Amino acid sequence: MDQKPDSSASSAPFVPRNLGIRVGMLLAFAITVAVALVVYVLHARGTFEEFQRLTLVTDNAEGVAPGMDLTFAGFPIGRVRRLSLNPDGTAGIHIRVPLDNARWLRATTVFTLEVGLVGGAKLRAYTSSLQDPPLPDRAQRPVLRGDTAQEIPKMVATLRNALENVDRMTEVDSSLDRSLANLRTVTGRMAGKHGVLGGVLGGEDNARKVILALDRANALLASLNGVSLKLDSVLTKTDQQVLGPGGVVEETRKAVRQANAILTEVGAQLKRVDTILADAQAVASNAKVATTDLGALRAEVEASLRKVSALIDEINRKWPFERDTRVKLP
Repeated sequence: MDQKPDSSASSAPFVPRNLGIRVGMLLAFAITVAVALVVYVLHARGTFEEFQRLTLVTDNAEGVAPGMDLTFAGFPIGRVRRLSLNPDGTAGIHIRVPLDNARWLRATTVFTLEVGLVGGAKLRAYTSSLQDPPLPDRAQRPVLRGDTAQEIPKMVATLRNALENVDRMTEVDSSLDRSLANLRTVTGRMAGKHGVLGGVLGGEDNARKVILALDRANALLASLNGVSLKLDSVLTKTDQQVLGPGGVVEETRKAVRQANAILTEVGAQLKRVDTILADAQAVASNAKVATTDLGALRAEVEASLRKVSALIDEINRKWPFERDTRVKLP
């Protein structure tokens, strides 16, 4: 006889072997993944990275929020962690900068806070020389703030003043209106017969007088030019008569040479006189011989004096502009 299967045993659920081990492994894997994810997130947020702390001080931290980046040359190098209000009423912006990026910050670095019309605020760092000393940890630096929204009221006030000035300049009977009227008057005069000259001098009559004066000045200059030419001709002739060949200067030189020869001869004769006088004193006893010699000597001296007188008359006659003192009988 066949045995019937047990209905109670067939209806019981199937339980695989090592089910608890498998569930434990699954839970351990899930926990490991969760821990790895948390560690990765913390690492991505820089939890395990070394930082350099920096505090920026400003009078107004509006627009700055935690998590804002500090940029250098357009690249984020740090992040705002928190804001604080100092006892002196200034705002402190606390920033953490990774040590790898801290090399871009120097003791001479300038920090700016720019707030534009569109978009949020921006923190920027500017370093002029990377050879300067590095920025120390936990340093405090002032931040330069540039808020476009704060400049708009000043710009509007300045624009209002400019428009008011333009309105005063363009109103009737203003300085600009009178200047334009005077300019129209001057340009109307320039359109006349004498052009710019009439406009500058204030009328046609004044321009005509100036032109007449210029014509007279030109005529006077032409006359002076003719006189100058005549004077040049006279001076040329005078130079030829005085300094040219056969002129007064050459004749005077000849007369001077003749006078020098005559004076030399007179000097020799005077030396002879001295010799004869010495002989006369030595031989005073022979009076007859001395008297004869003195007579001859006197005749020679008188001849020399006549030559000198004739030479002087000749020089006076040839000397330029010398007056003739002789009286001519009719």
